[in-house]
Amino acid sequence: RCSCRASGGGLVQAGDSLRLSCAASGRILSSWIMGWFRQAPGKEREFVAAMRWSNGNTKYADSVKGRFSISKNSAEHTAYLQMNSVKPEDTAVYYCAASSQFSTQGNEYFRWGQGTLVTVSS
Repeated sequence: RCSCRASGGGLVQAGDSLRLSCAASGRILSSWIMGWFRQAPGKEREFVAAMRWSNGNTKYADSVKGRFSISKNSAEHTAYLQMNSVKPEDTAVYYCAASSQFSTQGNEYFRWGQGTLVTVSS
């Protein structure tokens, strides 16, 4: 169990880069999965990326593959989402959370924290 707080969002232009951070408080187990999700206004939450904490193995949604990259700083209990070549359709509130298994389903994750808004202008 942990509390995950996403930060680093802001207003950017299409083609820009942005790095989001996820600060995980509480005890972290090496088997946990750290996941990134996003929710655009008026739309359902969708999977973005996930990483196994122990070895850094990652999975990405097709919509962000090749543009986004997830990483970690174990000593600081922080996960990152590097967003490159952003598009207007990337505009959403981004959240991070933890899971016991690799999954693209939000209901498999727990300890949802505050999200951070990313707005991409064309």
